[in-house]
Amino acid sequence: MSLERFLNQAVSSWMSEEGPESDIVLSSRIRLARNLDAYKFPTLFSHEEAKQVINELEGILETSSLRNFGHIELLKIDEMQPLQKRVLVEKHLISPQLAEDSPYGAVLLSENEEVSIMINEEDHIRIQCLFPGLQLKEALDAANEIDDWLERHLQYAFDEKYGYLTSCPTNVGTGLRASVMMHLPGLILTQQINRIIPAINQLGFVVRGIYGEGSEALGNIFQISNQITLGKSEEDMCRDLMGVVSQLISQERSAREALRKTSNIQLEDRVFRSLGVLTNSRIIETKEAAKCLSDVRLGIDMGYINYVSKNILNELMILTQPGFLQQYAGGPLRPHERDIRRAALIRERFIMESKNIGEE
Repeated sequence: MSLERFLNQAVSSWMSEEGPESDIVLSSRIRLARNLDAYKFPTLFSHEEAKQVINELEGILETSSLRNFGHIELLKIDEMQPLQKRVLVEKHLISPQLAEDSPYGAVLLSENEEVSIMINEEDHIRIQCLFPGLQLKEALDAANEIDDWLERHLQYAFDEKYGYLTSCPTNVGTGLRASVMMHLPGLILTQQINRIIPAINQLGFVVRGIYGEGSEALGNIFQISNQITLGKSEEDMCRDLMGVVSQLISQERSAREALRKTSNIQLEDRVFRSLGVLTNSRIIETKEAAKCLSDVRLGIDMGYINYVSKNILNELMILTQPGFLQQYAGGPLRPHERDIRRAALIRERFIMESKNIGEE
């Protein structure tokens, strides 16, 4: 396995497989923040200390294995080109912070890309587990297994009163960030999302865009995650988030049904217009592509379209991002060139889809 393998495969297994509630919930993620007791936090440590942290993780990988997660590869950030780092961000395998602000960082990636262990980001270690659909418990179980594996070899920075110690005080305690990525076009089209987001924030959760903090909700995709990490168990935090997500699923389904009853022909027209844009455009920008892909996915989920796979849309949401387009082009592209290539790629992918269906 190599870096190229992670770069060339557009869709990770957690995006290509369907999980519970997958018409609305795209993925579930658990992230655990950990630091090593023997080193300064990454905000203060030296280049030499950063290298030592990586060496410790590399040594564990050479002498021990995670049997349930297959082969794991260590990739160093300083050995990657900017475009390569951008692709890994677009695939949700590393954070923008690790790519942009952590030259002495690294990442451990499992072969199926469900497990990503970031090294020397804001904390020494950030364990991330991604599962398709609504599978927070399964993701938490996997993250805890990896955490136990690492703790058998490492001494974590831990306080009996405050729990796991982290660079940012908001992560102290469990160090847990649980998040669910949701497709919520119904709540957008019925204009309910603006009253729902403040209510979610008041409950101690945060709503962000598709790539986390500071990002836009491209394609009506939102991340819902916990804010509190201290004073509750990991299981309680996940259960609380599940309660909020279950309410959002119910409200999204109600919104879709209301649209079917009150604006069915208008919604169907919107879906097929977007399908027409995707299959015929010669130039298309990222935001327009994301909006049209969202409309088509909604059309599939509501039964308007039965000859396009959901998986093609997951794939195209990644393939049409700027980094991936340039990766496939073999080098940098100007914005206008990216828009032309994006449109061509989408057309070609839909042609492939129609051929696959015709052969069935």
